Amino acid sequence: MKLAADLVAFSKRLGHDFARPELLLRAVTHSSLSSPTRPDNQRLEFLGDRVLGLVMAEALLKADRAASEGQLAPRFNALVRREACADVAREIGLGDVLKLGRSEMMSGGRRKEALLADAMEAVIAAVYRDAGFEIARDVVLRLWGARIDQVKPDARDAKTALQEWAQARGLQPPLYVEIAREGPDHAPVFTIAARLETGEEARATAGAKRQAEQAAASALLKTLGN
Repeated sequence: MKLAADLVAFSKRLGHDFARPELLLRAVTHSSLSSPTRPDNQRLEFLGDRVLGLVMAEALLKADRAASEGQLAPRFNALVRREACADVAREIGLGDVLKLGRSEMMSGGRRKEALLADAMEAVIAAVYRDAGFEIARDVVLRLWGARIDQVKPDARDAKTALQEWAQARGLQPPLYVEIAREGPDHAPVFTIAARLETGEEARATAGAKRQAEQAAASALLKTLGN
């Protein structure tokens, strides 16, 4: 099988030359374009999530030999969560080569965080199946790069930190309320309010609902800290 020019270029950005190029084609094929003769990337995504997890767990244990499981867990979550995978996908232009159905393409699928993250995991699995764990580990460590060394000692995401703050004070978990949604369907912009039952509130706007929630939680934590 011969890859199209865009996938050949992507393979170079990825840093892996596929002996079985059909694996890469499958990894970038979204379910909106799948058919009996063209399988999608969902099974590869499932596998890639586990490969990524093992690589990150090994890397964190090596980076901090004295850290406890409780200290390592939030760092691990920060490195494997959807946002991190999507960021790496953007850096290597994965969205440009995704194979999408018309409806997904029209709705801005190439920029969707969840879709990019899932495809990134599928690509990791494709490398693993093509060349084995050691090569897949090398690719992941190179792509994640400084993220591993720079992950915060306390890497809890803002929503988790805010929920723990509330629980420690006997409060109900924070609420996240969609205040507004603007822009076209393929590029919406969300305004989210993070609220506590005591009345404190902070708002944030972002191009993805999860990002807006995290930003609102971060803003509220800063307010509470002050």
